[in-house]
Amino acid sequence: EEAIASYHKALALKPDYAEAHYNLGNALTDLGKQEEAIASYHKALAIKPDYAEAHSNLGNALRDLGKPEDAVVSYGKALGLKPGFAEAYYNLGNALTDQGKQEEAIASYHKALAIKPDLTEAHSNLGLALQDLGKLDEAVSSYRKALALKPDYAETHSNLGTALRDLGKLDEAIASYRQALGLK
Repeated sequence: EEAIASYHKALALKPDYAEAHYNLGNALTDLGKQEEAIASYHKALAIKPDYAEAHSNLGNALRDLGKPEDAVVSYGKALGLKPGFAEAYYNLGNALTDQGKQEEAIASYHKALAIKPDLTEAHSNLGLALQDLGKLDEAVSSYRKALALKPDYAETHSNLGTALRDLGKLDEAIASYRQALGLK
């Protein structure tokens, strides 16, 4: 709330300050005020149309509102402006997954990881997309990579447990579930 008040003060002094509109959008997003955040991102983009980060975060807010198709468009704009934007590829993968487009999501996660191999969430969500397609061994490998980067990632331990269970590796699955429960 204090950050939002500060951004409003800054914008009262300088209404064409794209970064302030962008940061206001981020703060609003953090408070779950996606509609207001979207308006702030649009203002930032009206001032600075080549603001890749604003396009990407606009996509996140749209996705949070259940509009993955619109989010995909925003991520595409971000990537057109900044092709090496790993987080935008990751977020695009999430929006594609929301639409049930696992193959495209997998390709997007791979692009994110080619740019930023230590993007833990991309490894984990790649595992989910692979698991959805029944590619369990590949999913297990992705989960293990995520856990090598972030050993306390409870959700990934749980997802690994499910993949191992589906592979018939019950002892390993139980160990993964226990690890998840111990963390969360």
